[in-house]
Amino acid sequence: MRKDHFESPDYYNIDDLLTDEHKLIRDSAREWVKRDVSPIIEKAAQDAKFPKSIIKGLSEIGAFGPYIPEEYGGAGLDQISYGLIMQEIERGDSGVRSTASVQSSLVMFPIYAYGTEEQKQKFLPKLATGEYMGSFGLTEPDHGSNPGGMTTNFKDEGDYYLLNGAKLWISNAPFADIAVVWAKNEEGRIHGLIVERGMEGFSTPETHNKWSLRASATGELIFEDVKVPKENLLPGKSGLGAPLSCLDSARYGIAWGAIGAAMDCYDTALRYAKERIQFDKPIAGFQLQQKKLAEMITEITKAQLLALRLGQLKNKGKASSAQISMAKRNNVEMAISIAREARQILGGMGITGEYSIMRHMMNLESVITYEGTHDIHLLITGLDITGISAFK
Repeated sequence: MRKDHFESPDYYNIDDLLTDEHKLIRDSAREWVKRDVSPIIEKAAQDAKFPKSIIKGLSEIGAFGPYIPEEYGGAGLDQISYGLIMQEIERGDSGVRSTASVQSSLVMFPIYAYGTEEQKQKFLPKLATGEYMGSFGLTEPDHGSNPGGMTTNFKDEGDYYLLNGAKLWISNAPFADIAVVWAKNEEGRIHGLIVERGMEGFSTPETHNKWSLRASATGELIFEDVKVPKENLLPGKSGLGAPLSCLDSARYGIAWGAIGAAMDCYDTALRYAKERIQFDKPIAGFQLQQKKLAEMITEITKAQLLALRLGQLKNKGKASSAQISMAKRNNVEMAISIAREARQILGGMGITGEYSIMRHMMNLESVITYEGTHDIHLLITGLDITGISAFK
């Protein structure tokens, strides 16, 4: 098992801008990743299996619903704390962070924000402890960047809703106990429904042969005349804005998480460059390697400041969807560029499971696409600054 020697870079003393509570929460998550994730994650990725043994630990560090109030089982933390937890988990692995992001932002958040008191009491405490695991059904085989075109639908049958359709590329689907599913009613209006494992006609086949997020479980949600009780409809918000608000929360977490992956690649490359001797001196002493490392720490520092300011805005309820899109796009692009440069510093060793870089690189190929593709986020910024939509 690979020893985790990670040391977090903080070139601009950003820790000085965090509270003692923020640092305690981050450091607790960091130590958990070092102890429980790093020793097993390479094998999990090689075996393409999500390590379910870590679910309890994710709950214990507050990764499930960190900003959900304590009365519903959450930790009642602020948005910067949530971001820091996601940063540390993705430093370990993007797939593990995906599991936590889905549980928090795409399952617990909509139930808390748009659910009834009965739904909150029934589901949130069990989701917070990991007794229940959840998934989020929006993307379909034919509708990714255009979720409003979804064909999954439900009909009012008097005593229940009859749900039909399919969702694709769903994290946690193979083992999820519940799914928050977005579907159109007979008038074409989008609503959220809580579909529970065991409902007749509901199946979750797993997606195999992935080269990315191999330590994360991905699958489909298939609905064939599923009878969903009427009390499982989320009544608080309808329309496309409802699922998109959930994606805002998840994208915010990704903006922080990607920094963690970049930090790990940078730390690994810096350590290797100081130890690898060529031409009678460490390769860290050569100009081209110093250029790579200096640019890495510069981009990480810029991303840290971007995420922290976004967290401050989010704590005040002032972070816009467009601002979140900018941070997600920028920070993931930053991370994947650093992963590629770090791999070059390690030469051939960079492609092996002895180091984390290649796994991060492959994972980030998914992160740069999901929760809104790289190009779509650019167009969201374009719409925001020009007032003209490029989507139609």
